[in-house]
Amino acid sequence: MFQRVQDFLRDTMPATTAAIGFAVKKLSICALLLTVTCPAAAQMQHRIKDIADFEGIRENMLVGYGLVVGLNGTGDDLGSAVFTRESLIGMLERLGVNARDASLDTDNVAAVMITADLPPFSRQGTRLDVTVSALGDSESLLGGTLLVTPLLAADGEVYAVAQGSIAIAGFSAGGNAETVTRGVPTVGRIANGAIIERELDFALSDMQSVKVALRNPDLTTARRIANTINSFLGAPAARSLDPATVQVAVPKKYDGDAVAMLTDIEQLRVTTDQVARVLIDERSGVIVMGENVRISTVAIAQGNLTIRVTETPQVSQPNAFSNTGDTEVVDRTTIEVDEDSDRRLAVLPSGISLQEMVNGLNALGVGPRDMITILQSIKAAGALQAEIEVM
Repeated sequence: MFQRVQDFLRDTMPATTAAIGFAVKKLSICALLLTVTCPAAAQMQHRIKDIADFEGIRENMLVGYGLVVGLNGTGDDLGSAVFTRESLIGMLERLGVNARDASLDTDNVAAVMITADLPPFSRQGTRLDVTVSALGDSESLLGGTLLVTPLLAADGEVYAVAQGSIAIAGFSAGGNAETVTRGVPTVGRIANGAIIERELDFALSDMQSVKVALRNPDLTTARRIANTINSFLGAPAARSLDPATVQVAVPKKYDGDAVAMLTDIEQLRVTTDQVARVLIDERSGVIVMGENVRISTVAIAQGNLTIRVTETPQVSQPNAFSNTGDTEVVDRTTIEVDEDSDRRLAVLPSGISLQEMVNGLNALGVGPRDMITILQSIKAAGALQAEIEVM
């Protein structure tokens, strides 16, 4: 290749020998760089912040029970939804209205559950979004307003209070003969509908060591993360405790400022590793195989016996103007047997890649359902070097 480039430069440019040598030298350097960088590009690297979580930086789930009012006749039936009736009576009594002895009959109120995620390090007075879901037999929450509702965490404490108008993405309309429903009209959302009333005390900047939790636990990946952090910090500050945890001691240059250390660490890139695993969803026939799945040499044949029985009854009747004979229905049965004789035995050699294995099975005309059985049979024969996990 370089000889042809050299000839081309010599014929088309009045360049000196030194210039030609310089151009060829540059081409050689470019080719060397491509050779060095291509294998590195083939191994995908990920930021630590995309494959792991840091200790203390997490969300907390909140839940609450409340009432939605202002519905246009699409609320709960107070006769069947007892919890809605009792909640309505209790709310009116707290407001000074005695509704115990009255006959409540309204369909503009619905009992709902409110869910929200409390972001990490949220401060008192800030707002967050909430999701409102119908609990009873309400038909739609369109146009409804959520009354003041406390939101509790797993410890039973109130961390936020929600209230506001509900926005839904669906609707329902119909008459006596037909009903049209679009989306889910019994679930809505209130943007900035809750105010945080309690903070979570966690002093991240004062920590002397921080734990990094891998989202996909793996021994090799945990060790690579620790080595990458140590190379960046220039000290043996990180060590892997288990496949899911890497502990990082805050060095002196980050003393009292663990946030700055985590900011620098989360941008480091690491090549992840994974266990050879085959995931199978029996219900939908979905198969997911990792790139490290390998098989030993094995021969595979796949075929199905199909028997098709077709009934085509015929009517037999006497000739016209005949005084004898009866009209009868005569059975006609056709049986076809397909043994898939065109299917052949295929040999998959040892150590083939995922793509080669899929191509080999597809060459046999194997569908997803049959492929599940084949993979399980290969595993039972000891030829599949991977774990099979049935979802």
